[in-house]
Amino acid sequence: MSTPDTNALVAATLRDLAAVQRGKQSAWGYKRAAAAVLELEQPIERYIESDGSLRKIAHVGPKSEQVVLDVLRTGKSATVERAIVESGKTDEIAVRRTLREHFLSRAKVRDALDHAAPGTPALSDYRGDLQMHSVWSDGGQTFADIARGGLERGYEYSAVTDHSYGLRIAGGVPMADIPEQHAEIDAVNAEYAGRFRIFKGIEANIRADGSVDLQPDELAQFELVVAAPHAVLRSPADQTPRMLRAVSTRGVHILGHPRGRIWGSRPGVTADWDVVFAAAAALNVAIEIDGDPSRQDIDFTLARRAVAAGCFFALDSDAHAVDQLRYAETAIAHARLAGVPVERVVNCWPMAQLIDWMDSRR
Repeated sequence: MSTPDTNALVAATLRDLAAVQRGKQSAWGYKRAAAAVLELEQPIERYIESDGSLRKIAHVGPKSEQVVLDVLRTGKSATVERAIVESGKTDEIAVRRTLREHFLSRAKVRDALDHAAPGTPALSDYRGDLQMHSVWSDGGQTFADIARGGLERGYEYSAVTDHSYGLRIAGGVPMADIPEQHAEIDAVNAEYAGRFRIFKGIEANIRADGSVDLQPDELAQFELVVAAPHAVLRSPADQTPRMLRAVSTRGVHILGHPRGRIWGSRPGVTADWDVVFAAAAALNVAIEIDGDPSRQDIDFTLARRAVAAGCFFALDSDAHAVDQLRYAETAIAHARLAGVPVERVVNCWPMAQLIDWMDSRR
């Protein structure tokens, strides 16, 4: 990145402080302050008044404000560092810090969207979101909500990818219910014909052995399949064979949030990603950049390696509600920072080209 992501650094420092609090209330307060800083649309430096104080930011109280000012002045907070040492959690915090690498704050997302090398995907190139969840699994949006929300953002299409039946914890949809779900999608598509289309998708779970939790005849019932890992996400063991088996599965279109990492708490899958990307490129399986702020998976550094391998990309929101559709902007920002060519982004393809590609993998 051309400039440091100060908002991300400040938020991470506040989360460090939250992690060493003895009281739940104070820990919650610092977490809330960190979240507020991550969501700022502008760099936090712009919130500094002429007298050196911090302009009021919702949920950032006096103690958090002092941490912000410390970081802006010195790049760290002596108060936080002292609290970490006194807590005896130095090693734990060191690990947490490694799990926050290459995540973008909202301000940095906005900066990447406004400034990038020519030939990378812009918001104006983006035609539709290919991973999201509805009330049929663990989402809060109906198909009509998705159609209206997509149209408001200028989309031509979206894919609903509710969780498959193997992931019960996320309300996976039983195959017996799929005909009813598809009939509901058909009704919404008929209502919005010529303006917007919802593709019938599924987010299949990648098991520990690399198989997906749908049989070949079940995969064939969907227009688009995102395969993603949801378990064995903290093990340091190499899982390259697992990922290779998943991308090699006929009917899989997108390798979704490939690592399964979570900001500050989970490293995700360890694999030889260059080998995985090479296999995906050979099979025309797209690599997803998941824009959920807590995921941002894959990030721009790893995406550069997927570019070098010749991969296609899917830039998705992983939205569970209409107000989360903007998470696609985080995915686009990572793609721009990685130098992903716009012609390799499936979300930027005309609908006919997208359908041809989907059909070729079924």
